Amino acid sequence: MATTGRALYHRQVVRTPEVQMVPDLVRVGNRTLRYAVSDNVDAHGPGGPGTPPMWAVNIHGYFAGGEMYWRESARLAQRMGWRVVNPSLPGFGGSDALDWHEVSMAGLARQARHVARHVTEGPVVLLGHSMGGAVAVQYAHDYPDEVVGLVYRDGIATPAWRARNGLLATLVSLGAPDMAPFADLVGALLLDLPDLLIGRMSSTLRSLLPDVRRNLRAMGLTLPVGSMLMTLDLTAEVEAVAARGLPILTEWGCFDRLVDAATAAEFARHAATEVVWLPGGHSWMLPRPRGQVDVLTHLAPGQRFLTEIERRWAAVPARTRGRGRPKAQAQTPA
Repeated sequence: MATTGRALYHRQVVRTPEVQMVPDLVRVGNRTLRYAVSDNVDAHGPGGPGTPPMWAVNIHGYFAGGEMYWRESARLAQRMGWRVVNPSLPGFGGSDALDWHEVSMAGLARQARHVARHVTEGPVVLLGHSMGGAVAVQYAHDYPDEVVGLVYRDGIATPAWRARNGLLATLVSLGAPDMAPFADLVGALLLDLPDLLIGRMSSTLRSLLPDVRRNLRAMGLTLPVGSMLMTLDLTAEVEAVAARGLPILTEWGCFDRLVDAATAAEFARHAATEVVWLPGGHSWMLPRPRGQVDVLTHLAPGQRFLTEIERRWAAVPARTRGRGRPKAQAQTPA
């Protein structure tokens, strides 16, 4: 049974002109999970004022946390009229880690669902980035009646991303073949860093550093998750989700060196969807927090996705589209 623990967590609130992300805690068994939820409590659904709002769950990537995506989620809530929840998965962003024997993609999806169900009832839109894309696929597969759409962003649910054939991998393989894939991953991460620092660098760094610090302290606890990801293959789950007709919006940074174009093509083939190519690298949404809103409101694939999820939302019985449990008021910055 999930119980709240909001008194334990008072961190800075991310603001836009109208919407804030309010941090909170939920206790699941003996584990505490951090999350934040948008405070636009008067939001309404596609049916107009007085109808329950549409909810979205924004799931982060590996070595990230929910707070890194607060700026993006606040803008989604403000512009799209959604209520948005950002969970920090077990072991990341200050959430308690899973025990080693519990580590699996199904286990991570189950924890994300605990957070979502604690905040609201009814179906959700899933947004998943990198590892979070795989978590979102598993979530949609395991709980199909609770999801109306999936935004899959530079994800690792299919295995092509593990084929590391770059120059660095080739050089390292001459002396340490077992280390070549890891060396190539590190090289790709370093090459992705400049993209994170474009534009308003100070704002981006402020949004990244809290979760980076937490993750560095917990790195030993998250190594089993990293090991699990290196053998992950959710191809069957991707095909099953697509076969059910769930709307899938696939997005990729055109300069993504960590999860490359071959992986995008592989996922699109199994999901029977097109790829929307966007400016930036693997984590394009972090320095460009308005990017996801722009895709949904200005690009034809995003507009089609919105139309489809709203149609599916309207088909859900009204009694299952709850407004969510009441949350604490936004905390003022420390």
